[in-house]
Amino acid sequence: MSAHLAHGLGTEWVEPDWAPLTDAEVTGVVGPARVVWRSPRPLSAAAVVERDGRRLFVKRHHTRVRTLRGLAEEHAFLRRLRERGAPVVEVLDLVERGEWTYEVHTAGTGTDLYRDAQSWSPFRSAAHARAAGEALARLHLAARDFDAPPRRAQPLVASFTVFASDDPPAALDRYVAARPDLASALGDFPWREDTRRVLLPLHERLAPHLPGLDPLWTHNDWHASNLLWDEDGEVATVLDFGMSDRTTAVHDLATALERNTVQWLDPARPVQEKHAVELLHGYQSARPLTAAESAALPALLPLVHAEFALSELDYFHGVTRSPANARLAYEYYVGHAEWFSGEAGHRLLELVAAQV
Repeated sequence: MSAHLAHGLGTEWVEPDWAPLTDAEVTGVVGPARVVWRSPRPLSAAAVVERDGRRLFVKRHHTRVRTLRGLAEEHAFLRRLRERGAPVVEVLDLVERGEWTYEVHTAGTGTDLYRDAQSWSPFRSAAHARAAGEALARLHLAARDFDAPPRRAQPLVASFTVFASDDPPAALDRYVAARPDLASALGDFPWREDTRRVLLPLHERLAPHLPGLDPLWTHNDWHASNLLWDEDGEVATVLDFGMSDRTTAVHDLATALERNTVQWLDPARPVQEKHAVELLHGYQSARPLTAAESAALPALLPLVHAEFALSELDYFHGVTRSPANARLAYEYYVGHAEWFSGEAGHRLLELVAAQV
């Protein structure tokens, strides 16, 4: 068994899909360097490395996941955010070696308090939730004048096109047609029936509010382990823009709520209600929601996961070829939406509506 384990899609540590970065490998990318920490995140191989006394962050992708062109989209967003004073890392290099693409960033400032936390883990405190909400709002303010088009079709991007459409079935057909591996994967599931039964009724509630939502490039993976923290419990650096795309501010805020306040890996699905309240209060202290955004947020929350779940299904079927993980991704697509129709989901939606 490898000495380096990664997060699985449950609560267990597992063998990584991607071999961990080695000293020799990072030296080939950045010059003489050594690995000082390897990320447990499962969708790529990443590490903090030390070169000439300076720490850098190196991330390796298979070219079926990210090409130089695909990474250039998110790197342009990062550069614009840095120009606007947002606390994000600096892109230093982008290298292709055979079937692998490497990106090199500065390591950022602050402490990685959640480096071993699984996705959907809660914040350590309500104060962290509030600080994260405020930092997200400030990021959205910095992103306002970045007007690049949406990203091209590629795995593991949290887009907002299908359920942003006034005709989701047609938009879903286009989404699937642009991703042959996803089309193949969906052949194993009753996806049209499940979409019609579970997700389209949710879209009917969201649809009246969509015209009031302005497009915005957003982070789309706002959870505690993508943030570095200063000694005062404030966000010092925002990490990992790999899922970023042109969505809306409300989509990003709903993602933050979904990722951090519902503990999806616990069978009981406990909800951190105080954290939800504080995250929303922190956000609105820096960027108050418009009336249209306030109305849209509780309607969008049950759908915000959907396109990323499809993107994961595309990845697990076509790249890592894991039928078990592909099935989990499909269950994520349907099951998270179904949860919001239950008592606990209704309670969270009512709580969110009361705060905005």
